[in-house]
Amino acid sequence: MLGAMIGDIVGSVYEWNNIKTEDFEFFQDKCFFTDDTVLTAATAKVLMTGISYVEAYQDFSRRYSRRGYGGNFSRWIHAENPAPYNSWGNGSAMRVSPVGFAFDTAEEVLAEAERSAIVTHDHPEGIKGAQATALAVLLGRQGASREDIRREITSRFGYDLDRTLEEIRPGYRFDVSCQGSVPEAIIAFLESEDYEDAIRKAISLGGDSDTIACITGGIAEAFYGGVPEGIAKQGRTFLPEEFLDIVDEFEEWLRG
Repeated sequence: MLGAMIGDIVGSVYEWNNIKTEDFEFFQDKCFFTDDTVLTAATAKVLMTGISYVEAYQDFSRRYSRRGYGGNFSRWIHAENPAPYNSWGNGSAMRVSPVGFAFDTAEEVLAEAERSAIVTHDHPEGIKGAQATALAVLLGRQGASREDIRREITSRFGYDLDRTLEEIRPGYRFDVSCQGSVPEAIIAFLESEDYEDAIRKAISLGGDSDTIACITGGIAEAFYGGVPEGIAKQGRTFLPEEFLDIVDEFEEWLRG
């Protein structure tokens, strides 16, 4: 989960100032956590406590306001009777990484990813983006190879993961849809050599940089067995005490 949050933090300064290179300062003073981190923490809280996704997403988003929430989600946050709004946006994918760490079978992960998505993102593409991300996390932490992950995600979800970053990068533009950002985030992971390299590759695509790096970061953390100590230590300085507690409690809960 911390891997997803750090991807969000590092990408935060590039969302509206895209770069098309992997050569950049990894952490900057202006970096900050966005809605991606808030809702990732909320997802972990649901898994640990059993509260509803609606309750957790509304509570966390209200308390951590002005973090870049989309218009429809912003209205959902404050609704008395919140209902899903047929979204295919990548918000369902950026918050789902804890699900891939919390369960040990594909069936469980796919079912829980759907439950986390449909409270807001009940469009088939919104559900698919969450499921693909969570399944990639599961496969990564269970020792699947990059090619196994590519083949399984392509088979189940129909994403084109045979493109290269070099092919995608020049023409890639801001795209908040699952179908236009989740495959790209997975490809950034597939071409990576380690956790930091994965984040750099994700951000180098441009587009919705913080969310793409958040999705990539969760998968990379699982595949590479964690976040490097130095990056984790520095990344934690950008997080509030509540989120640090959730990260630590979630790791302890997983060890069970």
